[in-house]
Amino acid sequence: MKKSLCSNRVVYYCLLFMKYGIVVNSLIFCLSTMAIAKTSYSQALINKPVNIRLNQVTLENALDELSLKMGVKIAYRQSLVDKSLLVTQQANGEALKDVLAKILKPYKLTYYLVDNVVVIARQSNQIPVASELREVAAEIEISGTVRDTTGAVLPGVSVSVKDRSTGAVTDLNGNYRLRADANSTLIFNYIGFIRQDVPVQGRNSINIRMQSSVLSLQDVVVVGYGTIKKGDVTGSVGKVNLSDAQKAPVRSFDEFLAGRVAGLQVSSVDGQPGSAVNIVIRGNNSITQDNSPLIVIDGFPTENPDLNMINPDDIESIEILKDASATAIYGARGANGVLMVTTKKGKSGAPVLNFNAYYGNQSTINRLDLMDPYEFVKYQIERTPSVTDTTAPSALYLANGRTLDYYRNVEGIDWQDMMLRDAPFQNYSLSLSGGNQQTRYALSGSINDQDGVIINSFYKRYQGRAVVDQTVNAKLKAGLNANYSYLQKSGVSPSESGGNLATTLLYSVYGSRPVNAQRDETGIEDELFDPSIDLSSDYRINPIINQENLVRNTTTRNLMANAYAEYSVLPELTLRVTGGIYSTQGRFDAFNNSKTLYGSVRTTWGSSYGVNGYIQNRENNSWVNENTLTWAKSFNQKHNFNVVGGVTEQGGKTSVYQFGASNLPNESLGLSGLDEGNLLPVRTIATTSNWRMMSFLGRFNYNYDSKYYFTASYRADGSSKFPVGNRWAYFPSAALSWRIINEDFARNLPALSDAKLRASFGLTGNNRVSDYSYLPSYGLPIANTYVFNNNYQSSIIPLTPGNNDLKWETTRQLDFGIDLGFFKDRITLTADVYSKRTYDLLLNASLPFSTGYTSAFKNIGSMNNEGLEFTLGANPVRTRDFNWNASFNISFNRNKVLELTEGQQSLTTAIMWDNNWQSLPAYISQIGKPVGNMYGLVWDGVYQYADFNQDASGNYVLKDEITTNGNTRSRIQPGDIKYQDQNGDKVVDASDYTIIGKGLPVHTGGFNNTFTYKNFDLNVFFQWSYGNDIQNINRLVFEGNAFNKPYLNQLASYENRWAPENTESTMYRANGFYGGGYSSRTVEDGSFLRLKTLALGYSLPKSVLKSLKISNLRVYASAQNVVTWTNYSGSDPEVNTYNSVLTPGFDFSSYPRARTMVLGINLTF
Repeated sequence: MKKSLCSNRVVYYCLLFMKYGIVVNSLIFCLSTMAIAKTSYSQALINKPVNIRLNQVTLENALDELSLKMGVKIAYRQSLVDKSLLVTQQANGEALKDVLAKILKPYKLTYYLVDNVVVIARQSNQIPVASELREVAAEIEISGTVRDTTGAVLPGVSVSVKDRSTGAVTDLNGNYRLRADANSTLIFNYIGFIRQDVPVQGRNSINIRMQSSVLSLQDVVVVGYGTIKKGDVTGSVGKVNLSDAQKAPVRSFDEFLAGRVAGLQVSSVDGQPGSAVNIVIRGNNSITQDNSPLIVIDGFPTENPDLNMINPDDIESIEILKDASATAIYGARGANGVLMVTTKKGKSGAPVLNFNAYYGNQSTINRLDLMDPYEFVKYQIERTPSVTDTTAPSALYLANGRTLDYYRNVEGIDWQDMMLRDAPFQNYSLSLSGGNQQTRYALSGSINDQDGVIINSFYKRYQGRAVVDQTVNAKLKAGLNANYSYLQKSGVSPSESGGNLATTLLYSVYGSRPVNAQRDETGIEDELFDPSIDLSSDYRINPIINQENLVRNTTTRNLMANAYAEYSVLPELTLRVTGGIYSTQGRFDAFNNSKTLYGSVRTTWGSSYGVNGYIQNRENNSWVNENTLTWAKSFNQKHNFNVVGGVTEQGGKTSVYQFGASNLPNESLGLSGLDEGNLLPVRTIATTSNWRMMSFLGRFNYNYDSKYYFTASYRADGSSKFPVGNRWAYFPSAALSWRIINEDFARNLPALSDAKLRASFGLTGNNRVSDYSYLPSYGLPIANTYVFNNNYQSSIIPLTPGNNDLKWETTRQLDFGIDLGFFKDRITLTADVYSKRTYDLLLNASLPFSTGYTSAFKNIGSMNNEGLEFTLGANPVRTRDFNWNASFNISFNRNKVLELTEGQQSLTTAIMWDNNWQSLPAYISQIGKPVGNMYGLVWDGVYQYADFNQDASGNYVLKDEITTNGNTRSRIQPGDIKYQDQNGDKVVDASDYTIIGKGLPVHTGGFNNTFTYKNFDLNVFFQWSYGNDIQNINRLVFEGNAFNKPYLNQLASYENRWAPENTESTMYRANGFYGGGYSSRTVEDGSFLRLKTLALGYSLPKSVLKSLKISNLRVYASAQNVVTWTNYSGSDPEVNTYNSVLTPGFDFSSYPRARTMVLGINLTF
C-alpha cells in the first residue's frame, strides 16, 4: 500500500513539473534512497574529512556550502528544508557522514547515498527498493561571467541548477564555475534583478547580463525595524529603482526622486543649488504644519535632515512606506509617510575599489524675453508722454534730434546675460569595500562642486563614510556606520525679500533699463544706481555689482553615526541594541558692504546701518537608542511567525546664537571688523530648546503556507512637546494579504506568475510643533523697548498664550492594494486605492485681536486625502543582445478640507513678497474644497470703446450698466483692465474674490526606460505634473507694470498691449492697471512633461580590461532637465518660491533651473 501511494505522488509531481517547471528531481532522489548502493568509492566519499564553520545560516545554505566545499552532490526535496531553520556547526577534520548526521538530526532528517549522490530524506524505517533508483546523468563543467545591463560585473549572484540543490555564487569579478548536466537549466538569481533561466544545451561557457528588476515581488525591502520580501509585504511600500536613478547627475538623492515612485510627490522651491526640496507622500495631511515624511537613515529616525550630507553613490536602497500598516510602527511621526534610506555595507570577498567621476556644464533652461531698446523707449514715452518735463522719457531718449526709430538698431544691455552664466558641475566618489565572514568594511569619500548659474553662488560638499560589521562569535555581531560631511553654500536666494519687491535680486535684472540715455556718461552697467530712479520709492540697484559684493555664506558640518550590537539569544530569538547621534553645526555669514543694497548710504537700510553684517551659529544635536527583540519561527513548514517588540528613546537640543553690528568703519575687514561697529540689537539672538521622546513598539507578522498573511503593529509614544495629560498617544494598525499565486487554482493560469491582494487600516500621528508650544511664552523683544533717562529699557511681554490641551494630530488611513505579475514577471502591476482622514489638526489658528495674541496652536479641524496609485513594469523586449525595461507610475490624489477652527468656513493666506500686498489674500482654503486654492478677481480682458459714452468734451465716461474695476467711474478709460462682477452690484471689490486657480496637481507620475544593446546602455526618464496652476507674479510686475514704476523694463509680450490702434488686444494699456488684489490674468497652467534624465553609457569588453586587472570600466554621458514641454510662460513650471501647504504654486523672482550635461567614468578594480 505504501508503494502504491508513493507511485501516485511521483506521477502527480511529474505532471506538475512538465506543466509548470516545478522542482521534482529532488523527490525522485528521495524515492531512490530505497536502494542500496554501497561501493568502496561511496565509503570513501562519506568518510571525507570536513573543515567548515557554519554560523546562523539556513539549512539550505548549509547543505549547499557542504556540497560546494566537498565536491559532493547533495539532493533534497524543497519541502524538507525549511528556509527559516538555522544551522550553527563547526567541523575540524570530522568525517562527512558525522557532520551530516549532526546537522540533520535536530530536524529529524537523515541521508542516503545513491550513485555517489547524498540524498536527504525524513528519518524512516522504510527499506530502499532497488527498482526505484534513478540514474544520475552525465555532467559537464560550466563557467562564465555575470554582468548587469551596464556591463558592470555582479558579485554574489546565485547560480543554481534547476531541480537540483547544487550551485555556485559569482566571485568579485562576476565569475562562476560549476558542474551540471549537459541538458539542464541554470537559474541566475540576484536581489534587485530579474531571475534568468538559461538552458545549458551542452555549452561549457555561459555569460549573461541580468536586467534590473522592475519592482519584482521577490525584491527585499527595508521596513521599520526589519527587512522583508516584497512578496510578503502586507502594506503599501514603494521602492526606488536605484540602478537607474543614480545615473542622474545630481548633488543630492532627493533631486532624483520625483516621478520615481507612485504616491511620492517631490518638487523643489527653484533651481538654486541647495534650495529646499518639498517631499510629500499621498497628499498634505496638515494645514499649517510640516507635511514632510519622517526620514530614517540607516535606522536613525530624523525630521527634516539635510539630505545634502549623503553621497547618492553610497545609497543601497530607498523605500517609501505609504500606508498605516507600514508607517504605524513609527507612531507619532508616521502620518506623513516614511522614507527609508539604507547605505551600502561591506561584503565578504576580496577588496573592491570603485571610482566614479563626472564633469560637466549647467545652463539655464529658459530666460525671460524682455523688451529691446526700441520697445522699451516706446513704452516709456507712451507711459509718460510729457515733452516738457526734463526727467520724462522724451527728454532722455529723443534729445538732439534722435527719433524713436533710432533705437531699432541700438544694441541693448542684456542684464540676464551678465547675471546668468554657464556653470561647471563636478563630482568625484571613491569607495573601498570587502571583508570576510567575520569582518566586513566599506570606506568611501566624495567631493561635489556645483557652481550656480547665477554669479557668486555655489554649493560644495566634502564627505566621508566608514562602515564596519563584525561577527564577534556565533552569537554576537556588532557594527558601526558613520558619515561626516562638510557643506558650503554661497549666494542669496533671488526671491528673498526685505518687504519690498524691489529688494529681490531678479527684480533689478528684469526691470533695469536695456538702453542708456544720452546723459548717462559712463553707462548704467557701471553705476551702482540708475540716475533715473527715485531711490525713496524704488530700490532698484545694479544687480551685477550688488550680487558680486553680497556675502551670504552657509557652512554646515554634519555627523551621523550609528552603532549596533546583535545577540542571538536563541536560534529564533535575536536582541538588537542600537545607538546613534546626529550632530549639525551650522554657521551663516551675512555681510553688506557699501556696494550693496543693504550697505550703501544711498538706500533706506544703508542710511541707517551703513556697512553692516552679522554671524549666526546654529547647533542641533540629537541622539537615539533603540532596543528590539525579534522572534522568527516556523511550525510544520506552514505556520510562519515574525514578532518584533522594542523600546526606544530619542532626544535633541537646538541652540541658535547670533550677533551683528552696523556702521563698520573699515569694510575691507569684512566680518572680522564687526567688533569695530555698533551692536545691532535686532540681530542679537540667543535661544536654546530641547525635547525628549520615549516609545514602546510591537509588530506581529504571521503567514500560513505563504498564502495568507496577517500583520498587526502598535506603538505608544510619549513626547515632551505635549502637556502631561496628553503626553502619551497610541497608534495601532492591522493588515491582511492573500498571496493568490500560491493557491492551486492560480497555478493553472499560464500567464500569471504572481498575484496578491492587500488591505490595511491604522492610525498614525504628527507631532510637528515646536518644543514648548503648549506652554505660554514671554520675552523681551527689541521692538518693545522704551527710553528712560536716555537709556533703552526692556520690558517683559507675553508672546504666545499656550494650550494645555494640545495633543497629537492623528491620521486614520484605509488602503486596498493588488500586486500582479505576468509571464514570469515580465509584466508587473501594482495598484492602490487609499483614503486618509486627519483630525485634531495642529492648527496655528488665528485669535481675536481682543485676546492680545495673533495666533495659537489648537487641535481643531480635519482634512481628507483620497487617491489612486498605479505602477506598471514591463520587460517588452529581451533578447541575447538587446533588452528594454520600462516602468510607468501615475498617482491621483484628491484633497479636501473638512473642518477649520470654530465657526470658520475658510482660511485666507497672504504672502509677504511686498509690503503693499501683505494684507491681500492670495490663497484660500475652504471647507469642502482642496487646501491652498488661488484666490482673487476673475480677469475679464480690457474695457473697449463700446463700454463708454463720450461727453461733449470728448472724454470717455463708463456706462452705468458696465461694472467698474474698483476704480472710480470717471477714471476708468478704454484699455484699462477689467474684472468680472461676481455679486452683480456693478462694483468690483473684495466681495468679488473667488477661486481662480488650484496649486495642487490632478496627477503626477514618471516613465522610465532602460535599453541595453551589447555593451551599450541607455536610460530615458520622463516626469510630469498635470492639472496644477501657477500664480506668475512676474507678469504682474513685468507685464503691465502694476506697481507703476518709472523706467521699469517689461516683458516683450507687453509690446502687444491695448492701444487705440490695437484694440483687439486683451492686455491692458500703459497705465491701465487697477485692482485690489490678485487676478486670474496671471494664473497659468503649470502642467509639464519633462525629459528629466537621459544617460548613455558604454562598458569596455572584459577582454580589453583583463590585462589591466580592471573589473569594469564604463564611460557615460548624462543629462538632467533635458527638455520640458509646458504652456507656462515663466522660466520653469517646477517652482514655488513661497512654499507652504497654504500657498502652492507662487512664482516671483525664482532662481532659474539649470540643464545639466556631464561626461563621466565609472571604474572598478
